[in-house]
Amino acid sequence: MHLAILVTNTDDSAFAARHPRDAEKFETLIRALRPNWQLTAFDLPSGAFPADLSAYDGFIIGGSPASVNDDAPWIARLMQAVPEIVALGRPLFGACFGHQAIAVALGGKVTDNPGGWVFGVTETLVTTPLTWMEPGRVRLNAAHSEQVTVVPVGAEVLGGNADCPAGLLAWGNKVLTTQYHPEITHDFMVALVEEYAEKVPPDVAAKARQSLARPADAARMARWIIGFFEQPVSG
Repeated sequence: MHLAILVTNTDDSAFAARHPRDAEKFETLIRALRPNWQLTAFDLPSGAFPADLSAYDGFIIGGSPASVNDDAPWIARLMQAVPEIVALGRPLFGACFGHQAIAVALGGKVTDNPGGWVFGVTETLVTTPLTWMEPGRVRLNAAHSEQVTVVPVGAEVLGGNADCPAGLLAWGNKVLTTQYHPEITHDFMVALVEEYAEKVPPDVAAKARQSLARPADAARMARWIIGFFEQPVSG
């Protein structure tokens, strides 16, 4: 399988430079379970983009400190590409910014979190799992101040919590998205919490630090992502 990773992260800070970039994070996640899959990354903010969408078996759209509501040209191009990928019948997975971008491109809406920042390791209840997913509670890494507040027609809410009701979405077996960060390791999450401790409200930082006592269920989410790409797309 050949996946295109559409990198959307605009963080060029010293902190970002000290850690693996998003493409490497997703490559590590995927290759831990499917070492022979081919992965090609495109840095959208710098102007890179697949010349032929049909050349790939599937797509991943990652996270970003940018907002999907910004008017940057690369965001507009991504929004145009999302329905094209769906029309091609290629499986499309989105995380955080990717989750939001896909929702907006397919008719939804993203606004500020009603309750403010969601940061750290958070627990989400999966109520409507896809066939290869398990129902119940799952712990996932979170770092977002915006979320999907209007779910697009045709999307199914697989799970969420009080802080983010539309935490996981699916469009049949064609599209799977999550507001959370399956690509982030526990060590990176610890570093991120400390990096942002002075940038978020004190209560948000304190809650995030406390949440790190139990790591996210990274292995389970990785299995779900692999299962998604290995399902035949129909309809």
